[in-house]
Amino acid sequence: MQCDYFDAGVCRSCTQIRVPYATQLESKDADAKALLHEHAQLRWLSPVASKESAFRNKAKIVVSGTHQNPVLGILNREGNGVDLSECPLYTFDILALMPVLRELIQRASLTPYSVPARKGELKNILVTASPSGELMLRFVLRSKKLLVPIRREISWLQQRNPAISVVSINLLREHKAVVEGGEEIILTEQQTLPMQVNGMDLHLRPQSFFQTNTAIAEALYAQGAQWVADAAPHTLWDLYCGVGGFALHSAQALPDASITGIEISEEAIASAQRTVDEKGLDNLTFIAQDATTFAVDAQELPECVVVNPPRRGIGEQLAQWLGHSGIQTVVYSSCNARSLVKDLEKMPSLKPVEGRVFDMFPHTNHYEVAVLLQRA
Repeated sequence: MQCDYFDAGVCRSCTQIRVPYATQLESKDADAKALLHEHAQLRWLSPVASKESAFRNKAKIVVSGTHQNPVLGILNREGNGVDLSECPLYTFDILALMPVLRELIQRASLTPYSVPARKGELKNILVTASPSGELMLRFVLRSKKLLVPIRREISWLQQRNPAISVVSINLLREHKAVVEGGEEIILTEQQTLPMQVNGMDLHLRPQSFFQTNTAIAEALYAQGAQWVADAAPHTLWDLYCGVGGFALHSAQALPDASITGIEISEEAIASAQRTVDEKGLDNLTFIAQDATTFAVDAQELPECVVVNPPRRGIGEQLAQWLGHSGIQTVVYSSCNARSLVKDLEKMPSLKPVEGRVFDMFPHTNHYEVAVLLQRA
């Protein structure tokens, strides 16, 4: 894929962009197989390829410059803004929004935050686009100083781009190298963004996590549901369930099973519960709790567990608990194959029997890998 930003040397995020995409995919598949080479019984399915461009459903836009001439993109090492408003990874809906955001900043005099000077108000704009074209906008501010000007312009924003459904303010008061803070103020009547995934709406609240590549997320959830359906458990846990992707797909695949989703984020659980209510799934329960605490304290065990942890993996305590639990089937979805390997070492009684690479992040070395584990 050709990218003017990469060619100009202003952005190097896509480190593999000059490598033919077929070669990228082969390399990721080979990397996963090499990392799990000790598991001779593991059968690999064909890797799932992504689109090469216009696949990224999220934009984390650093705002710099001035309100008269805002820069939408990233910061260089000196803390100065670099324009990436036409990044070819973004969906067309996000690209079409960029001129509107620039006009809003000028119109409402939204002063960008200067990292070197530690002055200004508007730090980042976080955008999420659904497959249907609906958009969620989150303005990351240093304080509430710009709340009223932004609220005042929501009607204008939605006239300029009717796809804008959810608008919120996120407060990041500290001078930190993080994307967002913990306090969120939703400014629109609509509070969730429906993400259409395999025929169902997964509702995202402003601070809910969802995969960056919707088409690959669909394939990942479908694979997990197939493995779960083949195992045909009567009871299942989805640990680190987020907004419920694996649990909801499993509930559809196993209408007679009892399924529980566990996620520490109360916002994500509220989003997941809304989908349950809309779909009328009476075999599915969501609980806001730490996944490891829930598992080790449980009095009754399920027949099957799905885990979808962050990059650090599930950790020693949960891995050892799973290894000694007697649970027959585990589906492990990982965004970091190296932490997956470490977790597998802690539960040798669970053997990976089938695996698949999902290319969630083209043009980088990162990928998702899912494995089906069965008790030896």
